[in-house]
Amino acid sequence: MSVRESTFYGFANPVDPRPEELQAWAYHPESVPLDAMPGDWDLLIAGDVLAPTLFELAMDRQCPARRFALHCMHIYAADGVRQNASGLRKRRLKKFVERAEEVGDEPMAIWAHNCRVLMSRPETFDYSDWIEGGLVRHPRRLGMFRR
Repeated sequence: MSVRESTFYGFANPVDPRPEELQAWAYHPESVPLDAMPGDWDLLIAGDVLAPTLFELAMDRQCPARRFALHCMHIYAADGVRQNASGLRKRRLKKFVERAEEVGDEPMAIWAHNCRVLMSRPETFDYSDWIEGGLVRHPRRLGMFRR
């Protein structure tokens, strides 16, 4: 039985979900609506542990929670360009960007492009775009010389 065919029964700990729980939820997001999640759930889960799962969900055109996963990947990317970001985070982000450029569709290609802009010009970071979902709600390619 695949994750898409399975039923989601909830999170053992929604503040710290396991990758398989997040994946199961993403294919049945109506089972636990986002507004029922803990406050700032997106910020809580957009870390190194769940990033590979979030990336795969964001890459899956059929995933019902794809936009949410893409939003979390924006948060992950924004955190990955900070000066004090871990080496693991920076390396992993670079690999995600490269993969999105190679095999991603248009939303993922835009995300990768915008990550490259942010990596090369971290001063262009805009909280409302990267953390509050602006680039997901209004997808666009950021310019290298403007916000």
